[in-house]
Amino acid sequence: MAKTLLKRRAREPDITRDKLLKAAFEEIYRRGFQAASLDTILAKAGVSKGALYHHFPDKASLGYAVVDEVVKGLLLERWGVLEPPTGDPVTALQRVLRRRAASLTPHEVELGCPLNNLAQEMSPLDQRFRRGINATFDIWRDAVAKDLERGQAQGTVRRDVDAQKVAAFVVASIEGSFGLAKGAQSAAMLRSNLELLGSFLDSLRPVEKKGKRARIKPARSKRRQPART
Repeated sequence: MAKTLLKRRAREPDITRDKLLKAAFEEIYRRGFQAASLDTILAKAGVSKGALYHHFPDKASLGYAVVDEVVKGLLLERWGVLEPPTGDPVTALQRVLRRRAASLTPHEVELGCPLNNLAQEMSPLDQRFRRGINATFDIWRDAVAKDLERGQAQGTVRRDVDAQKVAAFVVASIEGSFGLAKGAQSAAMLRSNLELLGSFLDSLRPVEKKGKRARIKPARSKRRQPART
């Protein structure tokens, strides 16, 4: 009985911290970091102000933790970065784009990308926010680049492709698409952009050698037989 109580007490601080992070993410996602209300966060989490300051000395520390422990994992999971790389990377990335387009929620279209929102709001104002946000973008870009390089080694991605530049373009295209769709409140626009990005990725595949490409021979015209007399 005593051991059970000790384990429960040991877990309670972690549970309280998780509640605070979840509530803070929801509030920041909807209102932005600067407008986020600590009172609202505490009410949603169901904890006291003393519990908040036990885990986080100030609002900024809570915001940094939301980026590092909530937003980062959410974005990397959504875009397949945490999945083990297998098979053709172009096909795998196209599959992720189709999956995201099919699973979009009205909430995502209304509020946009949580990481991009914070990048726009806080990167010019707070260096620690900027570093945490950029670190997540770096992980995402590097994962795409390494996968493309793996494809180049396997022969499924063109050798002349600059993997780092294409990876940066892919991430920028996704984030820009979310920003435009948020402004227009248009899921159709977002789905269309993700679909076009998927089509662009086909251009990364090697071009077949002419000797191996099947050629369609033009049909020969039949000569008329001379009429019999």
